[in-house]
Amino acid sequence: MFIKRLGYFMVGLSIGIVFLTFFLKKKSDQTGVSFCYLPNCRVLKDLRSKPIHYTDAVSKLMANNELDTLSITKLLTQGNIDFGESDTKSKPCKTYVINGEIDTKYILMEVKNCPEKVTVLRWQ
Repeated sequence: MFIKRLGYFMVGLSIGIVFLTFFLKKKSDQTGVSFCYLPNCRVLKDLRSKPIHYTDAVSKLMANNELDTLSITKLLTQGNIDFGESDTKSKPCKTYVINGEIDTKYILMEVKNCPEKVTVLRWQ
């Protein structure tokens, strides 16, 4: 009797998991929704959602073609935030240090995350 109930339960659970997998995948593809649960992913998603401004030093690098917005966008998508070096307690703007590898070069970027904008402070 128990084995029969367990079998029915497993069949229903399997069908439900398959249904949810297809349903959630389709929904996330249509709406562009991504699920960010880890702190690194959540902060990077927040940084990408705001307009980006640049300091004078970073603007000079962009004018000299040493830096482009594609590299910044790539680092904001695939970078890692160094929470030990970042100032996450300051108000209203928090400062984050983001590092990563772009075209086999190690890059370090420092950004200031304010409620209305993101400012790139440093690029190394």
